[in-house]
Amino acid sequence: MPTARKHQVNLEITRYYHCISRCVRRAFLCGYDKQITKNFDHRKRWLIDQMYSLAEIFSIKICAYAVMSNHYHIVFFVDKDEAIEWSHQEVINRWAKLFPMSKAKTWLELGLNLEELTADQVLYVEQLRVQLYDISWFMRKINEYIARQANQEDECTGRFWEGRFKSQALLDESAVLACMAYVDLNPIRAGLCSAPEDSKFTSIQARIRAYQAGEDIPIALCQFESIQSSEAECKKRDRAFIPCSFLDYLELVDTTGRLIQQGKRGTIPSSLSPILNRLHIKSESWVDTVICLAQSFATFMGRPESIESCMVELDRPGMRGLKQSRRVFTAVV
Repeated sequence: MPTARKHQVNLEITRYYHCISRCVRRAFLCGYDKQITKNFDHRKRWLIDQMYSLAEIFSIKICAYAVMSNHYHIVFFVDKDEAIEWSHQEVINRWAKLFPMSKAKTWLELGLNLEELTADQVLYVEQLRVQLYDISWFMRKINEYIARQANQEDECTGRFWEGRFKSQALLDESAVLACMAYVDLNPIRAGLCSAPEDSKFTSIQARIRAYQAGEDIPIALCQFESIQSSEAECKKRDRAFIPCSFLDYLELVDTTGRLIQQGKRGTIPSSLSPILNRLHIKSESWVDTVICLAQSFATFMGRPESIESCMVELDRPGMRGLKQSRRVFTAVV
């Protein structure tokens, strides 16, 4: 029996999560269909555009994503603190964008004074606030939109997605970086390309293109830590940053892609020069430990001490993934 979502998502333990959704019957409904010789890659762009759009409404920042032919991955940070700071007006405005036919939209059209609400109205606003940082609502709005668009294009009805999405809690920075690298390397492992900058429909390609063009990354994407950030900025948004610099992350992904075991379908060729050389980026040092995600950690992922702490917090005698965590994350002395 599937684990209830309330036992998988606990924002007091972690704000970082990895979610996966698959097309029904794992059919290639988002890629190239050989039977009818038609390419559905444009649906991958639908997915990315929807992710970006919703991330600007929800209090959620995207750390990494990869849209494949029959499934997609997304790693994100839930910024609950930001949502709590929103005024009633901000909450109603955001909800009205999601649901134009909702009570929130009606309130805006009637010009209701949102600073003088009744107790019941305040309760309604607070319910909306919680839903605006709820990963189930976020994933629902992504998948529902894509399913409707795809069914309309195919002139059919029925399920587009296999079932409910899979979620995985990332308990510490090691888990976050390992999972991000795992997601960004999906096209390479699938043999679709040989370099991160050529990985279509991934967050790492979007970040690299923005960097090379000297542009800001999309506002929906979570920022990397920066040595240029002031102490006040880091303190204010500490948990909203990815725990390393962008250049270090590029090195991590590039190195990990070269360490994929021989015999796997896709890997970064050893003959290819390092990514920072290819992108003409100067790096002074690289000291992070290379982490390779080889197997699933099921619901929770992190270093052994993080999983053990989570077991105590949730009052669970055991947790799948602890043995794997000790093998992957425990340092060799």
